[in-house]
Amino acid sequence: MKKQLYRISYLVMVPLLILACKETKPENKETTNTEKSIPLDSTDLALLDLNLPDGFEIKVYARGIDGARSMAMGDKGTLFVGTRNENKVYAIKDIDGDYNAETVVVLDTMEMPNGVTIRNGDLYVAQVGSLWKYPAIESQLGGELKKELIYDDYPTEFHHGWKYIAFGPDDKLYVPVGAPCNICNRTDEDERFSTITRMDADGSNREIYVKGVRNSVGFTWHPETGEMWFTDNGRDMLGDDTPPCELNRVVEMGQHFGYPFCHGGIVQDPEFGNERPCSDFVAPAQQLGAHVAPLAIKFKSGNMFPSSYDGKAFIAEHGSWNRSKKVGYRIMLADIKDGEVESMQPFIDGWLNDDTQKVTGRPVDLLWLQDGSLLISDDYGDAIYRVTYTDTQVAGIN
Repeated sequence: MKKQLYRISYLVMVPLLILACKETKPENKETTNTEKSIPLDSTDLALLDLNLPDGFEIKVYARGIDGARSMAMGDKGTLFVGTRNENKVYAIKDIDGDYNAETVVVLDTMEMPNGVTIRNGDLYVAQVGSLWKYPAIESQLGGELKKELIYDDYPTEFHHGWKYIAFGPDDKLYVPVGAPCNICNRTDEDERFSTITRMDADGSNREIYVKGVRNSVGFTWHPETGEMWFTDNGRDMLGDDTPPCELNRVVEMGQHFGYPFCHGGIVQDPEFGNERPCSDFVAPAQQLGAHVAPLAIKFKSGNMFPSSYDGKAFIAEHGSWNRSKKVGYRIMLADIKDGEVESMQPFIDGWLNDDTQKVTGRPVDLLWLQDGSLLISDDYGDAIYRVTYTDTQVAGIN
């Protein structure tokens, strides 16, 4: 069951501190910070139009994050947010612990810094062809900014070149390399195209983990099995309903998931499909809607949400851009048991009005807070939302 939300909170006129730190390519070079105050935008984000299951509520956590995409939480409570076209990395602070961010700081400016992740207090930021580490980042806030270059020799093509990065349970850093096109096979030029790679934290021991991945902008690991699950965006220009996007499960290194020969496990590509049959490849664990653009995937964490959500995965569908009638623009819920997807249903929808085709938000990344609530980034609304379960008496029975 779903219901219309009756309550919404906005952060209005909260001081926005912008700390401009220009990228410097030499390792460890310091940059100087400057500050100024700017009021936050108070534009209506139409959260009252969203539908959630009974007992759940969504509020604004932070505003004024232009193009908010990938998120990572520091050990001391600083939320770091990457962007794609806006060329900014943000540091966001909820100083008083009321789940309304008081400061939004531009930590650094760099080209397409979509991917961010934290390891042992260090912030890692991925550009298209390079990766940077900011040692002990939360101790650097408000002072001289130092960063180290991990690598700068990955492919530099911007088409599907933006990165989502994360450390796995093996303490390896996973870095995808998207196909530099809608449909092509360029692995003869660079075998890293259309793959997910992994490496040690210092950039050493780099290797290809899985192949045949067109454009993954979200992956995670099952909390019990440790297996990777990742989303993949299907190719364009085959019509409104073909091919499906994908939710994939990795059971061993070296698996091939079909691109560019086969899509969704069932659609042979018109250009490359005659080279290899779909039976050669790993079929998706779940076919998703065509053009829904699945990005982040995260399994339920913490005890705030009811125990009925244990083992379920939340998937952010960014939404279509080239379909005659828009689809996606929602958070989906996948019920996964024993490595199989048993069912899927919307968890949050309403960012897209099906009748008018008006869009009010595009979810990108998901992040669990320590209290069990869920953060959602929105690069259309330039905001971060927090989802809570309000019936604490029921939520406590886990």
